[in-house]
Amino acid sequence: MKLVSKLVITLVCFVGVYSAFLFFSELGIIFDRLLNFKTEFLLIIFPLVIFGWVILFLRWHFLLRNVNINIPAKSNFSIYMSGFGLSFIPGEIGDFVKAQILKNKYDISMSKSCSVIISEWLYTGIGLVSLCLFGGLFFEISFYLGCIFGGILIILFIIVNSKKLFTKLLKIGSKIKIISRLSESLTESFDTIKKNTSGKAVIISSLLSILFWLVESIAVFFIMNGYGITTVQILDIIPTYSSAIVLGFVSFLPLGTGVVEGSFATFLQSYGVEFSISFSVVIIIRLFTRWFGICVGLFALKKNGGFGILK
Repeated sequence: MKLVSKLVITLVCFVGVYSAFLFFSELGIIFDRLLNFKTEFLLIIFPLVIFGWVILFLRWHFLLRNVNINIPAKSNFSIYMSGFGLSFIPGEIGDFVKAQILKNKYDISMSKSCSVIISEWLYTGIGLVSLCLFGGLFFEISFYLGCIFGGILIILFIIVNSKKLFTKLLKIGSKIKIISRLSESLTESFDTIKKNTSGKAVIISSLLSILFWLVESIAVFFIMNGYGITTVQILDIIPTYSSAIVLGFVSFLPLGTGVVEGSFATFLQSYGVEFSISFSVVIIIRLFTRWFGICVGLFALKKNGGFGILK
């Protein structure tokens, strides 16, 4: 089966999951809330979401430069956004399209670019763990999730700084088709991964990751306000949203679909949000925070010839 066919099946699954959420919601209430969505909040929401993209790009650009890969910022931003276009592929594997585009356009070694992508994943985790631990002051579950996921991250940092352990992990991961295709490049990337997970790279990348999740949490707060939910404060949103994303992240499902929506909706109910409203608002939130980026990413992917890579 061609990869494109698999992508279509994945998108159909997304529609099925969201349809199930809507089925268990009261459609009349949902439509009423949507019709009364305070559009003035869009002037805050869209800039926050786009600012989040800029933060992630700055992290990507910094990590590339840290391993002596220098790409013009404008072109590099387009390449980075291309990865968004395939972010719905399970396990974040779609990110590797960026490495192939860099190879095709600038003859950048995939061993180096793949190492940057792996480093990005680790720092994404650090940002989430940091907010979960902070959020533990307001939401107890968040603290426990932060501790568990933080422990996993510590183990992963040990692995990527030990060539022996790193090689063994790749051998296990090679059972996944796309990882198998990239295994040689990933094996050669150990030194650059180590460089990107030590020294000032850790501090700068971690701070950017924390900032991204904080900005996205603020965007979620305004989305909920625009939707008419004002009972949940920003200091409640940060831990509940971060916890839901962590659960989706470790599920390895495409965008954590079902896990993120279900857990966040459940958390919102503990703050007095009605059952039907909590399920519907999480879908709206995901449209703004993920699917908007995917749509933009698909345009960038086409511009960079990424669809040819999928054939």
